[in-house]
Amino acid sequence: MDRQMFNVGKIINTHGIKGEVKVHRITDFEERFQPGQLLYWVNDKQETKTLVVRSHRIHKGFDLISFEGLPSINDVEPLKNVTLMVSEEEQEELGDHEFYFHEIIGCTVYLESGEELGVIKEILTPGANDVWVVKRRGSKDLLIPYIEPVVKKVNPTEKTIIIDPIEGLLD
Repeated sequence: MDRQMFNVGKIINTHGIKGEVKVHRITDFEERFQPGQLLYWVNDKQETKTLVVRSHRIHKGFDLISFEGLPSINDVEPLKNVTLMVSEEEQEELGDHEFYFHEIIGCTVYLESGEELGVIKEILTPGANDVWVVKRRGSKDLLIPYIEPVVKKVNPTEKTIIIDPIEGLLD
């Protein structure tokens, strides 16, 4: 597949016998898994399968999804441990101060003084705000809360982020 694709979740297991799969969500957009949505199943070999969501529900903190044309556990068993993606055209327009994970991961983080801290390697979504994990050279990873008092400027085009750490953040 030549177009750019973006991760929205991972099928971690089957659920029941009626073709549902258990998905670990990696998106904030509820509509990604609504009936009729188009998703792409992409495995490690870059093989792609187009899937259309038939049903969606939340169970014990996970998304349970079934797909059109895959009515049984035997149909969805081969889908396990593989990523669900959307194409670039299907991405939603974001508001001010909102970013896609792929825009933030890989950005270099600087203090307002210009000192480089490291590169964002992943984003955690534990609750009220996201937490950006910064890989530093010679030090343990730094956790930066994505909140206004800390994150001063984000420039995804230049892959740079400027922060003003709150007390104790760099310890």
